[in-house]
Amino acid sequence: MEKENSGSFEYMGRSFSELSVNDDSSAFSDCNSDRSGEFQTASSQNRRLLLACAAENSDDLIRQLVSGLESCSIDEQKQAAMEIRLLAKNKPNDRLKIAKAGAIKPLISLILSSDSQLQEYGVTAILNLSLCDENKELIASSGAIKPLVRALKTGTSTAKENAACALLRLSQMEENKVAIGRSGAIPMLVNLLETGAFRGKKDAATALYSLCSVKENKIRAVQAGIMKPLVELMADFGSNMVDKSAFVLSLLITVPEAKTAVVEEAGIPVLVEIVEVGSQRQKEIAVSILLQICEDNLVFRAMVTREGAIPPLVALTQSGTNRAKQKAETLIDLLRQPRSGNAAVGRTSDVSG
Repeated sequence: MEKENSGSFEYMGRSFSELSVNDDSSAFSDCNSDRSGEFQTASSQNRRLLLACAAENSDDLIRQLVSGLESCSIDEQKQAAMEIRLLAKNKPNDRLKIAKAGAIKPLISLILSSDSQLQEYGVTAILNLSLCDENKELIASSGAIKPLVRALKTGTSTAKENAACALLRLSQMEENKVAIGRSGAIPMLVNLLETGAFRGKKDAATALYSLCSVKENKIRAVQAGIMKPLVELMADFGSNMVDKSAFVLSLLITVPEAKTAVVEEAGIPVLVEIVEVGSQRQKEIAVSILLQICEDNLVFRAMVTREGAIPPLVALTQSGTNRAKQKAETLIDLLRQPRSGNAAVGRTSDVSG
């Protein structure tokens, strides 16, 4: 697996590895447990589960629920999966117990069900169990990745969102990133980014950001058409997705295919507008991306200049953070170079995501 390091390139003898945007933690929140409603009915089963959540020892209930997952009755399977989902959500200490009791494989089987509610409960239970780091390896090795990708394609909106979160959790193990990418997840995540509700877009962006630390997944994302939704979301300052989309783009832009694609999707005017009117963090990310777009392409430099980038870049050198000022100054120097064959002085010596 080829994993790329944080953004690093040189221009006129100046290294920018230490200037890469690294404050992404507040832009992306990890997927926590499912956000479904709890105990919507006062059934005896739900009262039993409520008591179990309050009890210290739920071992007997866990064994009963795992047995229920393998029932011949779909209704009993649904009830067992729902209760495991809620138990794993509300009792973190039981997540490992549930996995050790043998719940993982039957839950994965439910994800393949043609019954949409049963599939949704299976996906959500797997998500909640994946919140225990010790469970992630077992979930992946038990064959959960492809069924989760299927849920991304065929599931309810909730199943799709929770499948994206579950894949994010599994992708936090480096060895799973390539497997997830090769399973067909990335086109499905790009589709969720483009067509999902806000939570779906957010979860898809977060999963893609994790997966695209691997070069082959960056190329897959570009081939899947990720630039169109990324540019659209960056252009919509009311979307609450500008930062997330820009951080994903900052990872992708280190591959040549991404530079061409973002230009073709009219990304340069959007990036210049962010430099002009975005938040301080947004401005810095946008300048970082524009630097990498322009560093070895005269045509792209001319396009950036024609979009009126220099005045907001000059303003950024006077009012931005120290890191943003340095990047803006470097980009201004690059844009003001003579537009000749000798201008490609700032070719990347070491570009990585």
